[in-house]
Amino acid sequence: MASRAGPRAAGTDGSDFQHRERVASHYQMSVALKSEIRKLNIVHLLIWVLMAAQVTVSQLSLVSHKVVASPYQWEYPYLLSIIPTVFSFLALPRNNISYLVISMISAGLFCVAPLIYGSMEMFPVAQQLYRHGKAYRFIFGFSAVSVMYLVIVIAVQVHGWQIYYSKKLLDQWFTTTQEKKKK
Repeated sequence: MASRAGPRAAGTDGSDFQHRERVASHYQMSVALKSEIRKLNIVHLLIWVLMAAQVTVSQLSLVSHKVVASPYQWEYPYLLSIIPTVFSFLALPRNNISYLVISMISAGLFCVAPLIYGSMEMFPVAQQLYRHGKAYRFIFGFSAVSVMYLVIVIAVQVHGWQIYYSKKLLDQWFTTTQEKKKK
């Protein structure tokens, strides 16, 4: 049986792969977790851009308030949620533990906290919409509270997974650091 480069070397039958070097499992896990965190950061960036566009369009009165509703109060502090994403992007290339820790802590403060406040702030409006079918704010013809609750549900999942994967990545980096110290 021949390989692409020609005939196989004499004395090998293909079973000599056992001795070859392999990438350590914690490095494989680190690469996989970094990839997941990057994907979640990009999704968060997309959510942030949409939120920033809504706030900007509303504040500058670029379109009628009938088309794009004025932002809820929780949307302004949520705009600070770009900070954890920036720290996360900075932490990944060089395995910077301190940036990843800052990213995780600030994700709770700037991402999750405004979302919790927002769900409480909009609850009476959602309750009124559910009970009476009346909506007073709209985003492109859809009830603003329904759209924003959908955004909150997606954002909570994104930030929850970001924190979870960041914690797992941090654990991987710590085990790697501890193994290096033992040697």
